[in-house]
Amino acid sequence: MRKLRPGDKNRGPETLDYCPKPHSQLGQSWGADPGPLAPPLQRPLQNLLLLWTLLNCGLGGSAQGPGEWTPWGSWSRCSSSCGRGLSVRSRHCIWFPGEESCWGDTHEYRLCRLPDCPLGAIPFRDLQCALYNGHPVLGTQRTYQWVPFYGAPNQCDLNCLAEGHAFYHSFGRVLDGTPCSPGAQGLCVAGRCLSAGCDGLLGSDAHEDHCGRCGGANESCLLVQRVFRDSGAFAGYWNVTLIPEGARHIRVTHRSRNHLALLGGDGRYVLNGNWAVSPPGTYEAAGTRVVYTRAAGPEEKLHAAGPTSEDLLLQVLLQEPNPGIEFEFWLPPERYGPFQAQAQAQALGWSLRQQQPRQVEAQPPELPAAPATTVPRIPTPTPDACEPCPDTRGRAHRLLHYCGSDFVFRARVLSRLHQAQETRYEVRVQLIYKNRSPLRALEYVWAPGRCPCPRLDLHREYLLAAQRLISPDGTQDRLLLPHAGYARIWSPAEDSRVRLASRRCPV
Repeated sequence: MRKLRPGDKNRGPETLDYCPKPHSQLGQSWGADPGPLAPPLQRPLQNLLLLWTLLNCGLGGSAQGPGEWTPWGSWSRCSSSCGRGLSVRSRHCIWFPGEESCWGDTHEYRLCRLPDCPLGAIPFRDLQCALYNGHPVLGTQRTYQWVPFYGAPNQCDLNCLAEGHAFYHSFGRVLDGTPCSPGAQGLCVAGRCLSAGCDGLLGSDAHEDHCGRCGGANESCLLVQRVFRDSGAFAGYWNVTLIPEGARHIRVTHRSRNHLALLGGDGRYVLNGNWAVSPPGTYEAAGTRVVYTRAAGPEEKLHAAGPTSEDLLLQVLLQEPNPGIEFEFWLPPERYGPFQAQAQAQALGWSLRQQQPRQVEAQPPELPAAPATTVPRIPTPTPDACEPCPDTRGRAHRLLHYCGSDFVFRARVLSRLHQAQETRYEVRVQLIYKNRSPLRALEYVWAPGRCPCPRLDLHREYLLAAQRLISPDGTQDRLLLPHAGYARIWSPAEDSRVRLASRRCPV
């Protein structure tokens, strides 16, 4: 019985090669002395032959030391018709007698990927075992049906189990390109299980660096590595850092009862959003896979290979004081500068809304005392009284605004300012019931008109339902309290009604 060998499937007719090979007749004749009986023309012919060989085999006048390789041949066809396989190319060594042989391998193997095999396709190893079905083996006339056996020491031997029997037989090596085991990344080559490096070559130890360069040394990107230690004044979502587009090798970890949250570029949470804790697992975000793990103790981790295709916002859902959140990622040089500028300008308080500066009324400069003169007093017109606001009480109104708003929170009114046809309230956020993006401790809430409805009194606490309003050019980003919207004086009873409304919003 003949055993399978990896070279059988690729063996073909030898190509004609005029370049000398080790121990060939031509190679041995080059250094021989023609002797005293050699014809007079033999030496010039020998010199011409040597010159022709040097030119055609690419040696020229620079051949020194060990022999030299011929150029690589072309890659062979993939060993598989679907799924993963390998292709091979070869080269030959040209060397003179007395020299060392070439350094390196005569064959090179490359991983090739084809469309996935259809469902029900017979695996490559199963086909090789099936070749011996019905053929006598082991020196007897008995025949068996063979299936792969993966419990043998060498996974690149063709180990086949006799169906219905308690023994297996090794038929030699598997064919090159056979997977080492089901689900494994390695392929068998000449009896060895080899994995492909980032260059696609089997047996290569080339790896991608943190910048994504194969075989690089992390020289084409820059590391961002920091610890976020800010502790919020209230429970809720707080911004940790912006992860810019193009970030690689993202790592985030902390140890506390707080929860990491990730917000996509579209403003939607990838995990742990809307006050709901997501299960550990793998999530798709910004063109990469984010692996979220939560240990039995108070420890959470995020890591992603990248590169990210859009910006991501890392947040923390605070439930207790923040002991520190460690994060790191690698950025291309062209994105590192803008990130540093934003980090310094906003002190890592990355906000989806632009900071609304606190406006200070301009005070006229003090003038030297002038002689008292009598100035006729011009009567100031009394502003028209505001009309009564419509009645907005009722469960239906509360449910409508809670479910349709971007923010629902408890806040204390600190100041009120009329600007043109708008009214701006400065509020201190006390408790957040719902938020689609982060809220700061101090916020501005805008209401249309100089007589907004509902009207908020100073130094009182309210439950507010607000919407996020962004101008078309992106220069203004505000919290808007709609006309006849939801604004109720806070009380324990109203707090219970709001929490009940949160459970009845349609998904």
